[in-house]
Amino acid sequence: MWTGKLDFACIGLRSLSITPITDTMTHPINPLHLIANGIAFSCFEAGTGPLALCLHGFPDSAHSWRHLLPELAAAGFRAVAPFMRGYAPTSVAPDGLYQTGALSADANALHEALGADENAVIIGHDWGAPSVYGAAASEPRRWKRVVGMAVPPGNAMGRAFATNLEQTKRSWYMFYFQHALSNKVVPANDLAFIDMLWRDWSPGFDSALDAEHCKACLRDPAHLAAALGYYRASLGDAPHTDHYDAIQALGRGELTQPTLYLHGRDDGCIGVDVAESARTLCPWATIRIVDDAGHFLQLEQPATVNRLIIDWVKTS
Repeated sequence: MWTGKLDFACIGLRSLSITPITDTMTHPINPLHLIANGIAFSCFEAGTGPLALCLHGFPDSAHSWRHLLPELAAAGFRAVAPFMRGYAPTSVAPDGLYQTGALSADANALHEALGADENAVIIGHDWGAPSVYGAAASEPRRWKRVVGMAVPPGNAMGRAFATNLEQTKRSWYMFYFQHALSNKVVPANDLAFIDMLWRDWSPGFDSALDAEHCKACLRDPAHLAAALGYYRASLGDAPHTDHYDAIQALGRGELTQPTLYLHGRDDGCIGVDVAESARTLCPWATIRIVDDAGHFLQLEQPATVNRLIIDWVKTS
């Protein structure tokens, strides 16, 4: 591991660096670069102590955790938020694999590379949520507590796809991404598609800054292809491995760690009814619905979400 600037030329990336986030005074957020699971990761980091790994989703970036990282640091954690596999300035995957099991394996490899121990906690939003479920299930000795957000644990989403037509309608974009037309439409007009999703998924939230953070990660066609590859690995014919398939299968089961799940009541991407169904399907998880928040609840209601997460991960 090293904490200097990556030589992006040597890994085939355009020069896109990250700088410290300076809008926090007590616990500054600084850049961190390291190799894990064959990926050159760029991350944000704050604090010292047990690892608190924070995984973002789509269409998002590690900036999504800027409110939580200082609070985790103040609570005694080393909070690390990577730009996920394929999201610049993190490298695209040399193996071309973007299935959820690969993301889970990345999380466990980051735990190893960061020298973390059994007191580490893991937090994920959107694609980051199933990634943390798979990481915690496949290597439970690494993770003490789990937090998922915006994508429920267990088989709640699978059940919704089979039985909930309203959720199928909300998830139209997942099916659209399987078609080659999306390769042209998504990047058009400076990725206006991403602005649209933020408006639809978090109604009333001023998402201009965060949408721009995401677009900066995906303007390079190789990185946009990686982000779409998550969906093509999930529902399409993108490459898979048996090893990562096995991790994904474990992630759909019951977790042994105490697990908190948070969902915005006004989420326009995954309906609150799907989150409520997880109460029955996953009685081992604690479900909390956050009022006055949509899909990106950690940005819309940071004080509430931060307190729920800090209270959870600090519990012995």
